[in-house]
Amino acid sequence: MKASIVKEIGGKFQTADIEIDKPKGSEVLISVKASGLCHSDLHIRDHSYGYAFPAVLGHEPAGVVEAIGEDVTEFQVGDHVVGCLIQFCGKCEECLSGRTYLCQHPEYTLRKEGESPRLQGADKSVLNQGFGLGGFAEKILVHEHQLAKVPKEMPFDKACLLGCGTVTGAGAIINSAKIRPGDSVAVIGTGGVGLNAISGAKIAGATTIIAIDIDDEKLAFSKKFGATHTINSSKENPVAKVKEITEGGVTAAFEVIGLKATSEQALEMIKRGGSAYLIGMAKPGTVLSVKTFEEMLANAKNLVGVMMGSSNLKRDIPMYAKLYLEGRMNLDDLVYKQININQVEEAYQELASGKIIGRSVITSFN
Repeated sequence: MKASIVKEIGGKFQTADIEIDKPKGSEVLISVKASGLCHSDLHIRDHSYGYAFPAVLGHEPAGVVEAIGEDVTEFQVGDHVVGCLIQFCGKCEECLSGRTYLCQHPEYTLRKEGESPRLQGADKSVLNQGFGLGGFAEKILVHEHQLAKVPKEMPFDKACLLGCGTVTGAGAIINSAKIRPGDSVAVIGTGGVGLNAISGAKIAGATTIIAIDIDDEKLAFSKKFGATHTINSSKENPVAKVKEITEGGVTAAFEVIGLKATSEQALEMIKRGGSAYLIGMAKPGTVLSVKTFEEMLANAKNLVGVMMGSSNLKRDIPMYAKLYLEGRMNLDDLVYKQININQVEEAYQELASGKIIGRSVITSFN
């Protein structure tokens, strides 16, 4: 089968013929119908974050169940499913507390040492599988814990977005911050995750939703998802402007870029007793400067790290699919364009340049 592989840190995405094993135990073999290109895979390609190469990356796949292992209980051949990078065992303290996104043993979803690899190159070399998924491929072999079933009327190019961008962005609003009707929200960064956060804020009932970016086109686009105000931070001070709009600061600010400066701005633009949520994938070693007394103690502010939108993938992905089918969540405008497996490197170059609004989605493997 065809897959897009990265051979080394900083290498290019290259299409190659690879081999995939048959499902064993709790594994599910899926024929991929769509796979989204998330910025996180670009970060991993360039900085590793502890992942080994060569690898098949890609963590926003959607497709149809083709075969199942002997221990699979949740899925049947023909089911439409979405893959998610949340890997959980279901047995540790965090999982039993309902926080599967903080599972202490994510390796539970992978094959054990000494077992045959799921993926191999044409020369029988082992290929690592990004986040236990390896979604940039015609087929994926995944533990059933990393899959959620979606209605068959859900379009695949929209369904694939649910497994990362939506659960992370909307999840940060709904699960992590528990935004309520009447709250005010600022979202710093209007890429795929930021737009999902804006959608989540609208669904949750926030009355003031402020989108912040340096691109006027992206800011205008954010209004399709529910932004009530926009700020171009290259033209005006975003902290001062947020405080002006809200008469003191927002209930919650969400940083989805991963930069030191914007993370610190998120803390500064919240009101007394408010919370700043860090979602963006910062470079390893990034250190923030926080005024402990002025910002944290005297104003009772909170600085919160968010992992995967505090999501329960089995509950949340079907919920977001239902919201989309009911016309209450905008996923249609998130799809920037559909591409072929051979265009992954080109699409990531375009993404890195800042030209893409939303997601490029692989829908063809010819």
